[in-house]
Amino acid sequence: MSLPAPPTVRAGLVSPRPVPAALLAHATAVLERVADGVTATDTSRGGWFAVALAGRLRPGATADAAGAELRGPATALGVDAAVTSGDLAARGPGLVVLDVDSTLITAEVIELLAEHAGTRAEVAAVTERAMRGELDFAASLRARVGTLAGLDAGVLGAVRAAVTLSPGARELVAAVHAAGGRVGVVSGGFGEVVGPLAAELGLDHWVANTLEVSDGRLTGRTTGPVVDRAAKEQHLRAWAAEDGVGLDRVVAVGDGANDLDMLRAARLGVAYCAKPVVQEQADAAVTFPRLDAVLGLLGR
Repeated sequence: MSLPAPPTVRAGLVSPRPVPAALLAHATAVLERVADGVTATDTSRGGWFAVALAGRLRPGATADAAGAELRGPATALGVDAAVTSGDLAARGPGLVVLDVDSTLITAEVIELLAEHAGTRAEVAAVTERAMRGELDFAASLRARVGTLAGLDAGVLGAVRAAVTLSPGARELVAAVHAAGGRVGVVSGGFGEVVGPLAAELGLDHWVANTLEVSDGRLTGRTTGPVVDRAAKEQHLRAWAAEDGVGLDRVVAVGDGANDLDMLRAARLGVAYCAKPVVQEQADAAVTFPRLDAVLGLLGR
């Protein structure tokens, strides 16, 4: 009877600049302390740089210890790093779940709408506090949407047209799909914008809040259950079960405090150009604006 293959361990180093040779040497030494047969591969892409390291995890060794040892020196040199093992390292992500505002796209949709209502400064201040975790998300959503009361619903088309995808968003979705994985988005924003985006990108799952409209104008309220911090985690778990993907092959990406529960539920939770509270609590971070750098963290 053949013995099972040793589990794979991978390290990913990503940066907007070339990865320093000294850091690569350190990362290789760190991985070699827990793994056999370590190899390094340049996986740089257009606009950013990456190095992937991979090996066979030794019995009793842990990827978590290697990750903790690597992240400090990498961060000091302006390089983002992560170490993964098990099915995620061996097979890649089966499901990637993304936040939308300031993650999949570059803006906060509520602020684009508030621009039309003349309340952008007020709304932006509340958004900032909510994303830092200083305000309850559902309460902050009600307060911000309330400032839109009376706005002509026709502005939704203009806002949709103004939305810009984050650099690397298309590439990330295409790469996950090409490898047989699935992609979903969970948004505290609005389905009127998220739905068309999901269709354009060919996403497998999406959920968002819905703005209430009466007589062609926004009422200042939403309808249906609020997609808040808890709901984001619930949808991640439900989609993984629906897709037959174990949580050990799920990656979650977000920027605000309302993303923290889903980041914790995933095997790898990534803070993307995120608030400090999210960077402190996530497993890893991408600190420069390339969403497909998440693939680099996975050593892919």
